[in-house]
Amino acid sequence: MKEKIYITRKLPASVVKKLEGEFYIEMWGQEEEAIPREVLLEKVKDAQAVLCMLTETIDEEVLDAAPNLKVISNMAVGYNNIDVEAATKRQIIVTNTPGVLTETTADLTFALMMATARRLVEASDYLRTGKWGTWSPMQLTGMDIHGATLGIIGFGRIGQAVAKRAAGFGMNILYYNRSQKPEVEKETGARFAALNDVLRESDFISILLPYSEEAHHLISDKELRLMKKTAILINTARGGIVDEEALYDALKHEMIWAAGLDVFEKEPINPRHPLLTLPNVLTLPHIGSASIATRMKMAELAVDNVYNVLVSAGRVKRVN
Repeated sequence: MKEKIYITRKLPASVVKKLEGEFYIEMWGQEEEAIPREVLLEKVKDAQAVLCMLTETIDEEVLDAAPNLKVISNMAVGYNNIDVEAATKRQIIVTNTPGVLTETTADLTFALMMATARRLVEASDYLRTGKWGTWSPMQLTGMDIHGATLGIIGFGRIGQAVAKRAAGFGMNILYYNRSQKPEVEKETGARFAALNDVLRESDFISILLPYSEEAHHLISDKELRLMKKTAILINTARGGIVDEEALYDALKHEMIWAAGLDVFEKEPINPRHPLLTLPNVLTLPHIGSASIATRMKMAELAVDNVYNVLVSAGRVKRVN
């Protein structure tokens, strides 16, 4: 009997083709709709592999429902939707798709920074709603990026890629990270600094570190009060790193100038969320890696991860 792979979102046929023939494939048929929890619990019962998205919480309940599971392939850079510890106890391999989305996410981060600083969406809406009656000296004025100081919190692949882009704009670059990166410092002119110094000195703060319990609400009221009143906060990492209630208060009371957010603590964000009422917040629906080429590469890597684990497991089984 062929091993069953369950895919929790509709993927392009060209990507799934690699698994056909050798494995039995079942796939949730919707592309724009997440799989209901009860369907997921039913479908994993006889699955040897699950290829999932960030939208699926793979916890003890799911793992208990899937006694034959060998691999969870997450089509994402992180793992915070998966109970990795529980999977490891059950000898289930957990994989992700890092690397392939580095440059695309760095592009989006820089685009979000520029759009927030220059109020591009607000200006477009201003024109489209008929408010543009004349030119005036301070109309829709924003913040300069060239020559400004960018503080990067989390200096992994994406943080380093953003630093390289910032260097091209003549920005001064500070970064906070668990370890120093001398080679990237030489290439970009970036300077390693303590978190509080990055917050105090930067005109732009870009959050690019992975989510963890330690990083939960790393940016809260205390940290926001350290920032300049003209500072702009950009988050393209994970929503839980920023205390959204504290951010709302800081923006509403003009403790900082603006924020550009691609991620939120709860996704999709409630359309009535207080942050969405503020004019100095630019929001995106978690599209950091959303280029056609990158999403296809992510899907292909997620498929390859499933294939490699199941084939390897099969070889080991046959040898034994």
